[in-house]
Amino acid sequence: MGTYSHSLPTLFGALSDPTRLAVVERLASGAASVSELSKPFEMARPSFLKHLRVLEDAGVVTSVKRGRVRTVSLRQEALGLIEEWVDWHRRRAEARLDRLGVFLQSEREDDE
Repeated sequence: MGTYSHSLPTLFGALSDPTRLAVVERLASGAASVSELSKPFEMARPSFLKHLRVLEDAGVVTSVKRGRVRTVSLRQEALGLIEEWVDWHRRRAEARLDRLGVFLQSEREDDE
């Protein structure tokens, strides 16, 4: 595969959970504290921290603790890897559709 990376399954796995995906979408707007990120979710703090740990282990986010506040940021490189993978597959699909279009056009011209 053209853009396969061994980290892709881990990345996709981390993003497959609705809570983690929502956190990533929120972080696209900028860094946030754990308290701010956890507000929309009705779950215990340890459960939410497990979600953040999965994202951090997958390389999707990074966190820094200053005093009593842990701030979480999105790592653009991880999303760039996914973007490259999706883009590569999109280009291949478009090329197949282009070849199909050429074939159908030649069939139409043969029928005329």
